[in-house]
Amino acid sequence: MDSRKYVLRQTLLIAIGQAVGVGVMLGIFALLDRFDYTVVLGGLVGALVALLNFFFMAVSLTLAADRAVQQDVKGGKGMVKSSYAIRTIVMFVVLFLCAKSGHCHVISLVVPLLLVQPTVLIAEFFRKKEA
Repeated sequence: MDSRKYVLRQTLLIAIGQAVGVGVMLGIFALLDRFDYTVVLGGLVGALVALLNFFFMAVSLTLAADRAVQQDVKGGKGMVKSSYAIRTIVMFVVLFLCAKSGHCHVISLVVPLLLVQPTVLIAEFFRKKEA
């Protein structure tokens, strides 16, 4: 499978996992009578940040793998390290500003970040083995 198609397919799976997870989170907030616009906005921003972080991580790893194939392992490692640093800083700044604005519930900002790994694990569990 083409690496671009694979990255987009995996990102779509993460998007589906985010939608389901954030929907469950919103339901829990509603059951606890804590539901308001800040929860919705926090969930949307958190899900978007988590999704974009995953996408850019997958792209940088794919590019690093391509460099490794071309015998530029050191350049690939540097790309992965710089991508990680930039993504972490951007995520921190966006989430911090959203939390400080008062328009986003802090818990609903963070929960979507925790949904990526379980989504990947569930997707891998149900993935069909290729011949």
